[in-house]
Amino acid sequence: MTVIRVAVAAYPVDYHPDWAAFEAKVSAWVQDAARQEAALLVFPEYGALELVSLLPPELHHDVIGMRPALQALLPEFLALHGRLARQHGVGIVAASLPVASGDGYVNRAYVIGPDGTVSWQDKLMMTRFEDEEWHISPGQGTRVFDLGGVTFGVAICYDSEFPRLARTLVEAGAELLVVPSFTGSRRGYTRVRVGSMARALEGQCYALHAPLIADAMWTYAVEDAHGMSAIYAPADNGLPEDGIVAQGEWNTPGWLIHDLDLTLTRNVRVDGHVLNWRDRVAAQERPVTPDTVALTVPVRG
Repeated sequence: MTVIRVAVAAYPVDYHPDWAAFEAKVSAWVQDAARQEAALLVFPEYGALELVSLLPPELHHDVIGMRPALQALLPEFLALHGRLARQHGVGIVAASLPVASGDGYVNRAYVIGPDGTVSWQDKLMMTRFEDEEWHISPGQGTRVFDLGGVTFGVAICYDSEFPRLARTLVEAGAELLVVPSFTGSRRGYTRVRVGSMARALEGQCYALHAPLIADAMWTYAVEDAHGMSAIYAPADNGLPEDGIVAQGEWNTPGWLIHDLDLTLTRNVRVDGHVLNWRDRVAAQERPVTPDTVALTVPVRG
């Protein structure tokens, strides 16, 4: 496969009265993308936390107490996404949620194949909110997923701001970098946007940015979230001059659906105006300890 149609969600948080309402919403979103012949569907970070609406009201603002309570919904959550992936023959990067792991909880994005196979990628770098208030633990390791010959990795939100993490995915074969995000301000969104664009430049690959949209004062977990869906690429031969392949509208829910031609990114890796992918090896071998040079500052007046 050299061209893949992707669907990148700007996904809104809703309050659901029951499981049937949540199931109907997710089913409609997947069906909509599948009708438009998307092969890979990307939901945002913590989008699954609209499930908090199904918990007892006293847990809606209790970010510690909601974590174990959400685990009871996890089997149905996975069954739903597996069924939808099989039904429509699509790959799904599901909206992430806290999942029990070891002695704590991780922020996990499940990745479901068209045959219903379930895998996942855990977030590796915690934001201050996750660490200091929510006590979400860093996950371990990275994975690269193959969808019909197209390989992709997942860098959840803050992870996209660290070059080495994305580099391990790209060096393992990822040609798409999936970036689900939850950001509570335009500044936060910009950090993830700039990080994603930089990772696309460094790896000479596509980056798919799927943000959460929320005005959910009923839960402290995701009460306010902002962004717009976007797809980035290296600004080089055959690709957009500003590195933006496509983008949605600010704080506007919906799918961003686009065909990605992998021959373009493959070509710039071997014959681009610059060769970041090739030259990363030389850059790594350069001395990294800088010399300190003392400059004399003239005294004025």
